[in-house]
Amino acid sequence: MSELEIIEAALFAAGRAVSLEKLMKITGKPKKNVSSAVRELMGAYSSRMSGLEILDLGDRYVMQVKPEYSELMREVAPKELSAPKLRTLSMIAYHQPLLQSDLIEMRGSGAYDHIKDLIERGFVESVPCGRSRQLSTTPLFADYFGLKKNDPKAIKEKIIELLRAQGGQSEINLWVGKKTIAVTPMYESLMKMCGIKDYFVVNAYCPSKEEISRLLEADVLIVTAGYLDTVKQHCDGEILEVRSTTFGDLIEAISLISEELSDEVDPESVENTLRKIRETREKYVASAMLIEKKVKPATDMVSKIVNDLNIRISTEGILIAPDYGTSGEGVSIGKGAKILVPTHRSVEGDLLERVYQKYDSIIEGLKNFED
Repeated sequence: MSELEIIEAALFAAGRAVSLEKLMKITGKPKKNVSSAVRELMGAYSSRMSGLEILDLGDRYVMQVKPEYSELMREVAPKELSAPKLRTLSMIAYHQPLLQSDLIEMRGSGAYDHIKDLIERGFVESVPCGRSRQLSTTPLFADYFGLKKNDPKAIKEKIIELLRAQGGQSEINLWVGKKTIAVTPMYESLMKMCGIKDYFVVNAYCPSKEEISRLLEADVLIVTAGYLDTVKQHCDGEILEVRSTTFGDLIEAISLISEELSDEVDPESVENTLRKIRETREKYVASAMLIEKKVKPATDMVSKIVNDLNIRISTEGILIAPDYGTSGEGVSIGKGAKILVPTHRSVEGDLLERVYQKYDSIIEGLKNFED
């Protein structure tokens, strides 16, 4: 067994950079012999038709797939890091040493899981720093990404160089600060209410293969409350659950998004939207003050609207139910109801328009009974 074969096997088995000292220990040969053998091996791989190459990282050597074949290998290669985790790692590398609290402020609470995983993989080290922790990359990070040394300045320059080549300043913003936002179709209008321009729409509840791929790139996903377990299997980023039954729900949803995505929202758009919602709600409540009839809500959804309108409730009141008839569990809802409230299955338009139609159906229906 030659030292050339031993070195080749060691580099293949390692899956990361191996130091000259480690190769000397494995082969039992002095530095001069090992260095000469590695150079011979590098030349052999360079001269023959091979999809692999050996790189000299400065007394460390790594065997890897040639760059021109990396995209083709994506389907068979181990799924090492999702896009959100890679962006979190990029931010740590770019800004290091970086306080964990500052990273969470930039990336959202979903980054806690990213940090934990990156530490377990050995890419990031975390040390106490006041009330927070200080994060920085490890030598393994440099090995994994083919860098000659784990020097913060060199790493930052390399990140900027790569991102500039990929897409200029917009690409730099994406990877070192800006979040990738995904939203389900029903909540696209919520993005406009918040003045968010950069996002993509995806069916997160039953995604296609292409949509699953896109969901893995999302740093933040906005979905209907109650679907967390359904969507988290396809999304590695932060998941924001929102509701949109009442005006109050919309206010809470916009407030949550403004807090979690403060760098992406437009404060003026948020302020104008919230003012419009509050003023509209006051008009509906004022209109409902003239209603004397009592009602009996068939579901919690109807109860929320009725309570928001300050309409009195009674077991002997007029039965109000959603218009879907049967629940997802096959239970008949509101049989014999006098008023049906439209749900997302039967109405179109933005979120505000959908809320209007729900409130209108109750107020107009009860006014007919008053007459």
